[in-house]
Amino acid sequence: MSGGWREVEAEAGPGAEYGFCLDGGDPLPDPRSRWQPNGVHGLSRLVDHGAFRWTDASWRGIRLQDAVLYELHIGTFTPGGTFESAIERLDHLVELGIQGVEVMPVAEFIGNRGWGYDGVDLWAPHHAYGGPDGLKKLVDACHARGLAVILDVVYNHLGSEGNYVERFGPYLTERHLTPWGKGFNFDGMDSRPVRDFVIENALAWLRDYHFDGLRLDAVHAITDTSRPHIIEELAARVHELDRARFVIAEKPRIDRKLIGMGVDAQWFDDFHHALHVLLTGERTGYYAPYGSVADLASALLGPVRLRVGASRVVGFAQNHDQVGNRAAGERLSMLVDEARLRMTATLVTCSPFVPMLFMGEEWGAGTPFIFFSDHRDPTIARGTSRGRIREFEAFGWRPEDVPDPQDLASFERSRLEWGELSHEPHRSLLDWYRRLLRLRRESPELRRGGPLRVESDETTRRLEMSRGAVRLVCDFLSGRATLEMGGAAVKWE
Repeated sequence: MSGGWREVEAEAGPGAEYGFCLDGGDPLPDPRSRWQPNGVHGLSRLVDHGAFRWTDASWRGIRLQDAVLYELHIGTFTPGGTFESAIERLDHLVELGIQGVEVMPVAEFIGNRGWGYDGVDLWAPHHAYGGPDGLKKLVDACHARGLAVILDVVYNHLGSEGNYVERFGPYLTERHLTPWGKGFNFDGMDSRPVRDFVIENALAWLRDYHFDGLRLDAVHAITDTSRPHIIEELAARVHELDRARFVIAEKPRIDRKLIGMGVDAQWFDDFHHALHVLLTGERTGYYAPYGSVADLASALLGPVRLRVGASRVVGFAQNHDQVGNRAAGERLSMLVDEARLRMTATLVTCSPFVPMLFMGEEWGAGTPFIFFSDHRDPTIARGTSRGRIREFEAFGWRPEDVPDPQDLASFERSRLEWGELSHEPHRSLLDWYRRLLRLRRESPELRRGGPLRVESDETTRRLEMSRGAVRLVCDFLSGRATLEMGGAAVKWE
């Protein structure tokens, strides 16, 4: 035993299955398992990462500040719901004008379907998605098309089912509780091996699977009183591995300290919330503080006022949380008219932020994105279903109207329907997005950013944003936008 780690030598090659028996008990999966072909309760399988034939030797990555990102969930992105089936739709993303694909968590979690935020085998790509080789094929195919790939990783907690890691050491602690259970032990007794476990996991995704960056989930739920903070140490190690790799963090509001830790960018909920309320009029829950056009203007100017580069902020009108955490998983396309969808598209793509779209947003997908799960423990399954009902009772939802996350139908209904692209109004909205992203790509003012000026008028409910020679006026009464380049209106037939 050295440095908190135990080592076992055994004669076995790639493909061999194994487990660890603690104190004479049944075999348990390896906490560092690279593959769980039979799920979280099964044996681990050895993987030879050197055996895969990569074709991306000439890939040099992207500049995050120049990119447009696209968030997707592997299980519902295509009918096949696998890494390899996702490859079939990559050309669509290229034609759309995307430079970076952000993949929701794929670390092994319970069952065959889920959002992935309850992973327990952090080193193993989910078996139902296609395992290690399937993931490598997806990343390799993305790079072949000029697409960077970002992986969403969860280092604030572990899932409740199949969480055997606690049997092996003090990885989690009750000193730091999160909304989802015990947090990681990043600062207590024997925490050095825990920190190494997480940091080396982050580096493994970049090294073994060639990911270009990581998105750290809910960093506000990560507690670490030691120095350097785990996020700072992780970001530094990522940049040591390759300066072209990047780290994006999720936190509700812009945090200069977080950026100061070496994080390359962060998600920005304030922009979404202010825009959503103006579009829909919803004022319940966390939308209550918003409602004025000035709120949106303030969000657009927020990075400047905080002396944070806007290109280090990811802005969006929709993402998995803001859609899926609604009771029925309604997309914006189900809440507002087509004119407001176009205005939203124009504002997000012309904003000073790094724009991000949520899968299907570009054509106003008519399918919801519902919260779904596949827990096998009856107690946890019932608790998940009941908890979802209680969560929305306060908003006036009747229990029978809240989709059961454990119901297979909740997952099936959330699959994108690609046939919509050939029908109106989806086809026209998709064309609008393509034109906007081409404009952003070809315009220095939009791609790199001209001087930003934002004004708002509550009486007329109008917002005006200028970036150099680009001027955008959003009328939230009519739901229409006017875009000008050099004083001339941009018109597309």
